[in-house]
Amino acid sequence: MSFLSKLLRHKSVEQLQAEVGQRGDFRRVLGLWQLTAIGIGGIIGVGIFVLAGQQAAVNAGPAVALSFIIAGLGSACAALCYAEFAGLIPVTGSAYTYGYAVLGEFVAWIIGWDLLLEYALVVAVVAIGWSGYVQVLLASAGVHLPEWAQQSMSAQTMQYYLQQMFGTHGAQAIAAPSDGHRFNVIAAGVSIGVAILLTLRTEWGARFNTFVVAIKVIGVLLVVGVGVFYINTANWHPFIPARVVDVKTGLGHFGWQGVLTGASVVFFAVFGYDTLTTAAEEAKHPQRDLPRAVLLSLAIAMVLYIAVSLVLTGITPYSHLGGDASVSDAFESIGLHWLSITIAVAAVIGVTSVLFAFMLGAARIWFALARDGLLPAWFAKVSPRFGTPARPTIILGLFTALVAGLLPIGEVAELVNIGTLSAFIIICASIMVLRVRRPGLQRNFRTPAVWFTAPLGILFSAVLIYGLPWITYERFVIWMALGCVIYFAYGIRHSKLESDSK
Repeated sequence: MSFLSKLLRHKSVEQLQAEVGQRGDFRRVLGLWQLTAIGIGGIIGVGIFVLAGQQAAVNAGPAVALSFIIAGLGSACAALCYAEFAGLIPVTGSAYTYGYAVLGEFVAWIIGWDLLLEYALVVAVVAIGWSGYVQVLLASAGVHLPEWAQQSMSAQTMQYYLQQMFGTHGAQAIAAPSDGHRFNVIAAGVSIGVAILLTLRTEWGARFNTFVVAIKVIGVLLVVGVGVFYINTANWHPFIPARVVDVKTGLGHFGWQGVLTGASVVFFAVFGYDTLTTAAEEAKHPQRDLPRAVLLSLAIAMVLYIAVSLVLTGITPYSHLGGDASVSDAFESIGLHWLSITIAVAAVIGVTSVLFAFMLGAARIWFALARDGLLPAWFAKVSPRFGTPARPTIILGLFTALVAGLLPIGEVAELVNIGTLSAFIIICASIMVLRVRRPGLQRNFRTPAVWFTAPLGILFSAVLIYGLPWITYERFVIWMALGCVIYFAYGIRHSKLESDSK
């Protein structure tokens, strides 16, 4: 087999479908609503509790609801393509497995390696944000952590310690840190706690996640149900505030351009449904339930996002919503302190479902890579007691705990976005390729208007990737380079398809 043939080798759709019934790595315990809860858990988090208010204050005004609609339409294009693949190839691995079936092994490895980092970093970012909510509630009860345990060290503090270890080498010496922050204990602790939960029986974790998602949805419905009686429609005028430009910074805000800027920001609050497709082999009826769960989770989340956006900007002027706890702040401003605290508690409980969804997704992708021989088979051993991929899950728990505990949230968040958008492009392109190559395949769900929907999904994702900061590209290239070294040093020679060809 030539070198190029090895890079392009792939599993046929029929082969993957046949393996679904033969594999017994996981126990099939997840029904439609548990899968939907994983999707909702991955989508609804800081987007609804933080971003809605912040983007109203900074970019879109009351029209932040339109920002969510625009972002939702772009995300829906990818979701429709995911739904077709999920019904066609109900195998653990999500975008990695779909890419393997259509575009070949090397592209599949790149997207799997990419998503492995992205999902892990989402866990770390959310864990850091979750820690902030918890500490606010603890402070309201008079409980305060030691200063060293409250937050991770700042970027400057980390640079100071690196200089102490390796020397300045001509660089300007950095002053000793003035604060005492060293390690975010709560963020690290919740990362490890979620990993332990995910090593237990899948149905135990899924039941816990469904319960948590229910609390989160009830909290959101409470916001809408109570807030609707306090709406002052004067706060919605003008619905799209006039465009203004800061003379000092040159940055523009509001107007239609602000609505579109808001859409690019909140786009990262309207994906997460892809995490449920990584649990395909744990679904009771994957070909039927996976497409439904993808579309249901996104639809429910979008309705809630739009409703909350309208309520928030209706009960208080949008300029008052720029805080880190904008939903709680809005109800505090109209004298509903009890509801403000209730929302904060619901946010703390509910955001754990995001941690659950993305760590589950990362562990399943790691497992799929190892099962296909692209990573050592040691990682593809399922726990005989619990039936879960315990080894990659525990390693991910330790990794995300260190990242969340040590690094500032800004340093971690910069890397999160590019991987998911790359996966969306791969999925939308693959669905078109497969329609041309295999038009006669039996599809349980067909992406509607695929020659419009899929290119629109690619265009939307490419535009958002173009707008990312340059440092994101640099770090992404480093991670991809490391992935290529691992693939060419190990994966290409140990691939199961390599042994099958001999």
